[in-house]
Amino acid sequence: MQVRSYQDLVAWRKAVDLVVVVYELTQSLPREETYGLKSQIRRSAVSVPSNIAEGQGRASRGEFLSHLGIAYGSLMELETQVVIGHRLGYFTCEQARSFEASAGEVGRLINGLSNSLKTDH
Repeated sequence: MQVRSYQDLVAWRKAVDLVVVVYELTQSLPREETYGLKSQIRRSAVSVPSNIAEGQGRASRGEFLSHLGIAYGSLMELETQVVIGHRLGYFTCEQARSFEASAGEVGRLINGLSNSLKTDH
């Protein structure tokens, strides 16, 4: 797989889109969550495209795969935090479903990219 820049990766672009969604979603969280759930959700979200970019910039395929694994783990962490926020009543069912759809797409793209790196010679 020949990619000139991480910005060429659909997985990275969709992950950045997800960060924007997360920032909008968390904007209305209560003030007491500023340094709690709000901060944690945003850090997890930013970690996803950041690790995709860092991995693409590494010297080896193995390092890229490792960073994609970290990105996927951050995505799972993010999904868990949004579930918690929903259960606490901070997000509506519609917001949670919309987020889940976007996160699912990013997860599939990360997995697809990982699989292509494993099979691409």
